[in-house]
Amino acid sequence: MPLPPTTGTTTSTAPSTGSGPAAADRHDVIEVRGARENNLAGVDLDIPKRRLTVFTGVSGSGKSSLVFGTIAAESRRLINETYTAFLQSFMGSPARPDVDALRNLSAAIIVDQEPMGANSRSTVGTATDAHTMLRIIFSRLAEPSAGTSSAYSFNSAEGMCPECEGLGRTTAVDLDQLLDRDLSLNEGAVTVPGFAVGSWYWKVLAESGLFDPDAKLRDYTPAQWDDFLDKPATKIQSHGLNTTYEGLLVKVRRLYLGKDRDSLQPHIRAFVDRAVTFSTCPACGGARLNPAALAGRIGGLNIADCAALQISDLAEFVAKIDDESVAPLVATLRETLDSLVEIGLGYLSLDRESPSLSGGEAQRVKMVRHLGSSLTDVTYVFDEPTAGLHPHDIARMNDLLLRLRDKGNTVLVVEHKPETIAIADHVVDLGPGAGTAGGHVCYTGDVAGLRASGTLTGRHLDHRARLRERPRTPAGHLPIRGANLHNLQGVDVDVPLGVLTVVTGVAGSGKSSLIHGALPGRDGVVVVDQSAIRGSRRSNPATYTGLLDHVRTAFAKANGVKAALFSANSEGACPACKGIGLIYTDLAMMAGVAAVCEKCEGRRYTADVLAYTLRGKDISQVLAMPVEQAREFFPTGRAHAVLDRLAGVGLGYLTLGQPLTTLSGGERQRLKLAVNMAGDAAVYVLDEPTTGLHLADVDQLLGLLDRLVDAGNTVIVIEHHQAVMAHADHIIDLGPGAGADGGRVVFTGTPADLVAGADTRTARHLRAYIGRD
Repeated sequence: MPLPPTTGTTTSTAPSTGSGPAAADRHDVIEVRGARENNLAGVDLDIPKRRLTVFTGVSGSGKSSLVFGTIAAESRRLINETYTAFLQSFMGSPARPDVDALRNLSAAIIVDQEPMGANSRSTVGTATDAHTMLRIIFSRLAEPSAGTSSAYSFNSAEGMCPECEGLGRTTAVDLDQLLDRDLSLNEGAVTVPGFAVGSWYWKVLAESGLFDPDAKLRDYTPAQWDDFLDKPATKIQSHGLNTTYEGLLVKVRRLYLGKDRDSLQPHIRAFVDRAVTFSTCPACGGARLNPAALAGRIGGLNIADCAALQISDLAEFVAKIDDESVAPLVATLRETLDSLVEIGLGYLSLDRESPSLSGGEAQRVKMVRHLGSSLTDVTYVFDEPTAGLHPHDIARMNDLLLRLRDKGNTVLVVEHKPETIAIADHVVDLGPGAGTAGGHVCYTGDVAGLRASGTLTGRHLDHRARLRERPRTPAGHLPIRGANLHNLQGVDVDVPLGVLTVVTGVAGSGKSSLIHGALPGRDGVVVVDQSAIRGSRRSNPATYTGLLDHVRTAFAKANGVKAALFSANSEGACPACKGIGLIYTDLAMMAGVAAVCEKCEGRRYTADVLAYTLRGKDISQVLAMPVEQAREFFPTGRAHAVLDRLAGVGLGYLTLGQPLTTLSGGERQRLKLAVNMAGDAAVYVLDEPTTGLHLADVDQLLGLLDRLVDAGNTVIVIEHHQAVMAHADHIIDLGPGAGADGGRVVFTGTPADLVAGADTRTARHLRAYIGRD
């Protein structure tokens, strides 16, 4: 609305706007001009502010490049630039995105599915500050009191259990996995990774002067054995050099056991799994706290009891605390707990470790911070907020997105689920294909217009998979008996062999606990999940799948040189950038920057190596090819077989040299599946493989699952997507609710039987999906 007229003798210096809106009210769209980040083809676009806009398109069409890589990245960068250079050095400002102009941006808050750290000291309670508030309440009201709020913290020396140092578990090391007592140090008695004969760690042990390196370990005296295993860090002199000696067990605990398992390299992780047994701390019973903290109680519960309660139950307990001295704090804590329940996470507990949350759960925990915020006119950016949600829970998520919008915020959502696309005020559909075939705006407008647009998304918006007419007959069963992990209530179920089985149920019903808790480790079972692929920024699909070995061999054979020349990690690497293609510069107090290497122009190899060609292409040009193009370039042989598997799992748009760190969770899972398809597994376990998949791509995934089963394999899919449920031969439905209200098998049988006779939440939604309400 126009500004009120000025009064008195004050003279306005603002330009006259006539009867139109005031200048401040004209910024009603985010203007994107000439966006070229990644595969974006000079995108020009206006996005309405204070509306819910959903971005659609096939995987690799450019959605994330536009929303996260351009709009959100520039907003973050501009905000960071308002701080001093000194503060910026701690913030890590991203580089400016490749775009001609971005106008009318507001502060962006990114709510993504990235894991909430790999720190076992981080829990749902610490991540949401709910545990902090609970500690303060206990410090005021608990009887007997342990003291200040830090006395109730398992992350402070004042409150943690001294036995397990606040972790709630202890470790026992199998010495026979660390050493061979029948060998000497010189003969390689230490079998720990990184301690091979001649290595630095080995030299510190062997040349310490504390024992004879030629003596068998079994001949050590008790004093030598104690020095060898348990001697604390001690300064010694070896060969004229001052160094620090640590007993083998002391060093192994510091190097490997003191770190989170998921942060370790695969071979180190395998060693830890072999050598270490984790058990509940006998001193605190897993509560993490010392006796003084555990002694204080409110209403008969100590703080560890409260943290272990299901959040929905804890909310009821907190509501009964009636003391004026903590009334404001109790009100705030109740709001946080109620928000967690409302967002569909009431089945979690505050002591649930953050690294154990799925991507969807992590994203929803992050949302809690924003639901009660008084900020408005903020841009919220979501990455598939329905990931991991049963259809029953999607309606609740949609309500939350609309609430954020109705507070006056701009909500940008990258999403594939038709239920969320349907509530959008505005839709931006990118494509028409993926990779170089994408990066264009195919449609922008309302949902009704999308349906009539004829784009791939528009055509598939109302597409529905049909129930399988003739389900396959199982060839046997994998029995699961008495499963009681987490909330499972002694579940007995038979998983059929030789068919496609979907395990479903609302979020928190026990699906992952049942399958991941009972099947991995059995012969022939391969679990393919969405966890991060370990590797450096040098890793890419070509290196991960082993394709690069075949490519290097082909180049070496064609040019009569050795294959090592064609490795960017070895002899052929550009000396300036060490084969990375980028030069990383530390700007001291300012954020570091990455620039394309001027010597190799980002191609990673020396000029001599790039002079060698294979059918007219050098090695850098081959690595820049998308999978589909590379399939044509390598029409036969083992390279073609690898590329066929990559295309078969829907990754034909990925370039061979694309860093693995840029892949989404769904892309990582499909890449792992492509690698595992080369083996001789009999049972494949997939965890929500439709994550990140466009509606049209789901059909391709169903074809892939059919091919795996028809080849004689068993495929078990943890999934919420109704198209996958309808296509299954067999369904195992868990519930009826989440957390303590779940953990039971509420249906097992064919999808047709589920639709015809069951009354579970899954049955009701699947009936609606196929039109049998």
